[in-house]
Amino acid sequence: MKIHLTSVFVDDQAKAERFYTEILGFVKKHDVPLGETDRWLTVVSRDEPGGVELLLEPASHPAVKPYRDALVQDGIPLAQFAVDDVRAEYDRLRGLGVLFTQEPLEMGPVTTAVFDDTCGNLIQIATVPE
Repeated sequence: MKIHLTSVFVDDQAKAERFYTEILGFVKKHDVPLGETDRWLTVVSRDEPGGVELLLEPASHPAVKPYRDALVQDGIPLAQFAVDDVRAEYDRLRGLGVLFTQEPLEMGPVTTAVFDDTCGNLIQIATVPE
């Protein structure tokens, strides 16, 4: 068994597509219209185009808003992405205007930082030794 797809709920799929591709550097994999306004929109790592897909899922279900609001209020990231160097990625993303809620923080062998994805979520980046 392996993870094939996971999702983040987003307020606006077009805005999320721009942020996740143009700012974070993911690559669009699937973009299939679903109904009048929604899409099956997935992105993948540029380094692993056949790897795990991230679904940028519309946040229209009534349970999503209170769930995400509670996570954001408590500073809890909805997802975590691995990066080679948190400090370098923090500097790159800050240069692109990304708002961080947690600057790089070393916790033993792990370094993390948390940013706002502009679509209703906090996302953590982490460098984890292999």
